[in-house]
Amino acid sequence: MPGCPEAGEYRAPKSRTNLNDYHWFCLEHVRAYNAGWDFYKGMSPAEVEAQLRADTSWQRPTWPIGRGGYSAWDDDVLRDPLHVLNAGRVNGTRRPDTQQPPSELREPLATLGLAWPVTLDVVKSRYKELAKRHHPDANGGSRDAEERLKTINLAYATVRSRLGNEARVGATG
Repeated sequence: MPGCPEAGEYRAPKSRTNLNDYHWFCLEHVRAYNAGWDFYKGMSPAEVEAQLRADTSWQRPTWPIGRGGYSAWDDDVLRDPLHVLNAGRVNGTRRPDTQQPPSELREPLATLGLAWPVTLDVVKSRYKELAKRHHPDANGGSRDAEERLKTINLAYATVRSRLGNEARVGATG
C-alpha cells in the first residue's frame, strides 16, 4: 500500500480472472483487502452457479460413467473367474445384464432347452414337462427314452442345486 512502512509479505490475487497475479501487502493491509474481496462480484446468478459446479471438479471436464470413450466395466478387461459379479442381485431379482450362464450350467441348460438367466420355477416346470414326455412308461418302455430321462434328471439336479445355492446366498447376503 502506498505509504505503508511494513514489508509486503502476504499475497492477494489481483482479479478473479488472473488468480496467479498478486498484490503484496503487510498483514494489516492484506486483511483489509481480503475483507473487501468478493470473487463473485459482478457475476450473474447463472455464472455463479456455473462457477460453483466447475469448482466441484477442480475446473476439470467431467462426464457420466460409460461415456468418454470407454464403458465403466469393460468385459474384456474385467475378469471374474469365480462369477462373483454375475451373482449380484438388484431388488431381490437377478440382474438382467447377466447373459452368459456359468460354464458348469451351459450343458445342463442346453439339455433342458432353457436360456440363461432362468429362475428355479421355470426350471421345475420345464423338468416336469420333459419328464412326462420322455418317461419310459409313456414311450412303451423304450431304452432310448430311459437314457434321455436319465440325462434330463442329471441336468435338472445340477441346475436346481446351483440355483438353490444362489437363492440361499442371496437371502443371507
